[in-house]
Amino acid sequence: MRELVVLGTASQVPTRTRNHNGYVLRWDSETYLFDPGEGTQRQLTLAGVAPPAITRICLTHLHGDHSLGLPGVLSRLVLDGVQHPVHLHYPRGGEDVLRALVGLATPGLDLRLHPHDEAGPVADGLEVAPLRHRVPTFGYRVVEPDGRTLLPDRLAAAGLAGPAVGELVRTGTATTAAGPLRLEDVSVPRPGQRVAVVMDTAPCVGAEALADGADLLLAECTFADEDVDLAAAYRHLTAGEAGALAGRAGARLLVLTHFSGRYDDLEPLAVQARAAAGDARVVVAHDLDRIGLPRRRGAAPRRR
Repeated sequence: MRELVVLGTASQVPTRTRNHNGYVLRWDSETYLFDPGEGTQRQLTLAGVAPPAITRICLTHLHGDHSLGLPGVLSRLVLDGVQHPVHLHYPRGGEDVLRALVGLATPGLDLRLHPHDEAGPVADGLEVAPLRHRVPTFGYRVVEPDGRTLLPDRLAAAGLAGPAVGELVRTGTATTAAGPLRLEDVSVPRPGQRVAVVMDTAPCVGAEALADGADLLLAECTFADEDVDLAAAYRHLTAGEAGALAGRAGARLLVLTHFSGRYDDLEPLAVQARAAAGDARVVVAHDLDRIGLPRRRGAAPRRR
């Protein structure tokens, strides 16, 4: 199962209808929790997400609306008797705040801390890149390796079936009555899926790298385009900037979140983002939304 579960969509101050940040990405055997702000425990319950499923917690930065729910979530995992390791990824520049938050949690969890301070892989299938905010901030990118899609008609023509197909996938070659067969002869390229999480930032190279070719881009959209001066002052994205990021990157689905409380009606932000997003589909996230990943790309290579 692969889906994004939105726990909260508010920026600095929660509103009557928007909780602080919190995003769950269900990704096969992993369950990622990104940026648990205040109220995350309750939002997990309302969303029907079992806390013990969480395997990795990823903090983009240590501002309170992205991290103050951490002690409660960790304590809940202890209460629920979680035995598996829980990996916590965060910018090394927020170490002091992170240690304070972890120190508030109930002890007894196999919590493994993974600070980072440069771009690159931080775990299998998980990459980070620096963003441009007022404190050390990194975005995340969950990556599936590229693979190949088998073509049944070519397999049948080659007389390959059963365990021999598994051997072909594992080793790249198989022996048939007609001679050796390569995986490339009976398959087409299958680009791996990518999910990018770009929270608090001004436009920057790191955001572009994370968004490149993303199937789903979760991006902050704190301000409307007419408030671009505020966005620049506080190092956030406007709706148009989020849309342009998705458009330049060739992202397929842009999910807007992290809205300033000054906006009750979010549709104008969606309109501004769509005007700049090119071919990307744009949706406005609401608390407790469940958003599936787009269907896999075809054989065509990703845009670069």
